[in-house]
Amino acid sequence: MQALVLEQSEGKTLAAVKMISADSLPPGEVTVDIDWSGINYKDALAITGKGKIIRQFPMVPGIDFAGRVHTSSDPRFHNGQPVLLTGWGVGENHWGGLAEQARVNAEWLVPMPEGMDGRQAMIVGTAGFTAMLCVMALEEGGVTPESGEVLVTGASGGVGSTAVALLNALGYHVVAVSGRESTHDYLRQLGAREVLPRDAFSDPSRPLEKQRWAGAVDTVGDRVLASVLAQMNYSGVVAACGLAGGFALPTSVMPFILRNVRLQGVDSVMTPAARRREAWKRLVKVLPHSFYQQATTEVSLAEAASAAEKLLNNQTTGRTLVRIR
Repeated sequence: MQALVLEQSEGKTLAAVKMISADSLPPGEVTVDIDWSGINYKDALAITGKGKIIRQFPMVPGIDFAGRVHTSSDPRFHNGQPVLLTGWGVGENHWGGLAEQARVNAEWLVPMPEGMDGRQAMIVGTAGFTAMLCVMALEEGGVTPESGEVLVTGASGGVGSTAVALLNALGYHVVAVSGRESTHDYLRQLGAREVLPRDAFSDPSRPLEKQRWAGAVDTVGDRVLASVLAQMNYSGVVAACGLAGGFALPTSVMPFILRNVRLQGVDSVMTPAARRREAWKRLVKVLPHSFYQQATTEVSLAEAASAAEKLLNNQTTGRTLVRIR
């Protein structure tokens, strides 16, 4: 089988497509024939060695994949069954999806939801799955379309753009925050009613500002998240899932104790199986078909390493899909 293999030599990461034996795959109950994978920012950092993502070599990267069960010793999965995987440290600590086969723990797999195929699942990927978990967190916190405006920060990224599309499809009044003016038209097409510049949220904020947002999905962290918290309505909910702007949080307890604001952390890597299945079913139901028409770059396994370089150099738009078969 072919796989993109990362090895380390004199402190540098080397990426090359190699023929490897299926016997060399790590242990697991289910072996999957992979049809589609993808390259997101974390994959690109791993493949190029520009981020300390991989600590054990050799490693097959690829944190997402979709394909069909080849063999399974777990009764929940049968040969030929379409499945998908995101998270669980796959592609970081356990050989991942940029190969013709993967062997993984059965608990990590999600049966392909009815109404979705492998290519669509990889357009959604970890980013879209995380966005759905954020939307579910807002709903569970009592934020409805009638509650008021909902803010999405880092809206032009993978998580943010999917959150905009999901919230708009569910009837929310969505306001997007983006640092790139070139993305404003794209965000309006996805359903943002208004697009605000990132620098409107970048200055240090007072502990409390004028109330504006019923809910928010934050992918940025740091001062942006602090500003958002200070502007939340009474009983507002913020789903925080990213740190594109930094991991600090320069805020006070004021929004929490005076305005009853909830800050809900959202992690997609270790999400339990039942919650995963629920989120993927919601994605099938809520995402408009037009979402899958968005900009995607399709590459072969042989082109994956150069596609990772292009992604880090901002030379690609939208999702990068890897066609394995």
